[in-house]
Amino acid sequence: MEAVIAEVVAPQDLLKFEKKYNAELVKGTVSRVTAFEYAWCLIRSKYSEDIQKGAALLEDLVHKGPKAEQRDYLFYLAVANYKLKDYEKGLKYIRILLKNEPGNTQALELEKMINKALKRGKIGLRKCEGALGLGWQVHE
Repeated sequence: MEAVIAEVVAPQDLLKFEKKYNAELVKGTVSRVTAFEYAWCLIRSKYSEDIQKGAALLEDLVHKGPKAEQRDYLFYLAVANYKLKDYEKGLKYIRILLKNEPGNTQALELEKMINKALKRGKIGLRKCEGALGLGWQVHE
């Protein structure tokens, strides 16, 4: 699973799918396949702006696409949000997938990773709050 999270798209692949997406966009209609391919490339970018753009495309696909395609959209939305450190949102998407496919091992593994990251974040926040609380006093 960590390989999926760490994978970075090759710049030429991103450019190829961006051109395909934009060509269809100019014609007025982007196919779900093209939108997904472009979104998949974007969420594998090393730039958070690209990942956000890919997540937005995937969110659109989740709402407009047929049920049969939901698994991939939800999974990669969870991956994108994990990479953006929006763990609560990532957890929401992966749990929707798991509700429909409780035995999906990839989704279960990603859920564990998200939960670990959430736990780490809460521990770090408590430590930070504790350190700040030692030197600050509130005066009314």
